[in-house]
Amino acid sequence: MSVRSAITPAPVEVATAVEGFRLWPGALDAAAQAALAATVFARLRQAPPYRPLTPGGRPFSVEMSNFGPLGWVSDRAGYRYQATHPETGRPWPAIPSFLLDLWRRTVDWPGLPDACLVNLYREGARMGLHQDRDEADLGAPVLSVSLGDAARFRIGPAEGGTTTTVRLDSGDVCALTGPARLARHGIDRILAGSSRLLPGGGRLNLTLRVAGRGL
Repeated sequence: MSVRSAITPAPVEVATAVEGFRLWPGALDAAAQAALAATVFARLRQAPPYRPLTPGGRPFSVEMSNFGPLGWVSDRAGYRYQATHPETGRPWPAIPSFLLDLWRRTVDWPGLPDACLVNLYREGARMGLHQDRDEADLGAPVLSVSLGDAARFRIGPAEGGTTTTVRLDSGDVCALTGPARLARHGIDRILAGSSRLLPGGGRLNLTLRVAGRGL
């Protein structure tokens, strides 16, 4: 699975309410999508997706796991990164090398991410508007890969105001950089049945972040 042959060389400009949102539509071809999905599910056998709780005690509709030295978790104690799966107590699996190569090819950052949040959206799951603020360096970009069913992605300025909806299809890659790094963003809904990539349907979102010092 080669990043060089799978991704387009430059992002497409998308008209949104936030400067710094970068999108590579159809960046990963069908073969790369299938290979990456297989790699992800193999690692998820070591770190099974689970449904976290918000600090208020409400369960997420999205199932989550992580790859890398650090993983993002949420429970009644709050939001944070930690080195182990909250249910198994085991370290998170390593970030697939394909994703690290993808990071090198797409974002301008001197180091590598040390966390990859894995979100598994089955039919009916969504993610409300939020900001990614739990990382050590809020200047480092966030890179996101979509696999499986298409999603309605909503993004708006950090300070509030008008939001824009962008459809993200399987194989699309996007990044939050510059002013968009702290943008409010979320998933309004999943377009069930729009892809046959994932067993059982749904969408995988892989989000690369520099949570601590990076790699």
